[in-house]
Amino acid sequence: MHLLSRMPALLLLAALFAAAPPVPQSHAASGPEISANVNATLNRFFAETPYGRDLANRALAVLVFPTIIKAGFGIGGEYGEGELQIRGQHAGYYNIASASFGFQLGAQARTVIIMFMTEGALAQFQRTDGFKVGVDGSVAVITVGAGGAIDSNSVTKPVIGFIFDQKGLMYNLTLEGSKISRIAR
Repeated sequence: MHLLSRMPALLLLAALFAAAPPVPQSHAASGPEISANVNATLNRFFAETPYGRDLANRALAVLVFPTIIKAGFGIGGEYGEGELQIRGQHAGYYNIASASFGFQLGAQARTVIIMFMTEGALAQFQRTDGFKVGVDGSVAVITVGAGGAIDSNSVTKPVIGFIFDQKGLMYNLTLEGSKISRIAR
């Protein structure tokens, strides 16, 4: 008798599972896929930020994460994969990850570009296994003025970063607590 009273709920649950669309399989991006996304991201950055190319040319290395997904429901996390380019040449693939706790609900995607402006900052990054932003080194997140203008002569920090979303550059964000690690692809 007890099973019969639950039968409508079980049938409804079975129907929902049967009608649900299949979950697409995800796969890790290959090296060439990451590199293509990185190049497209840099082209977008250069188009939207007039002095971005000048900064990238002055940088010893540029680390680009085309898509970092952040999601949370009380406990959150973010993850993305990217490429380090030294003087425009491939120098390795990396991931960025972090976890957070507290009130949060939803998901968002963002893009991060990190530029290493000094030899010392690049060497520190490369010799640290699992570079933690804010612990192993800091990243000065640069804001961009009207018309995408950056005074590239005033950028004096050893490591600078830009954060984008679908609408363009994002302001007042931090990378503190993110861990960046080298990956094989």
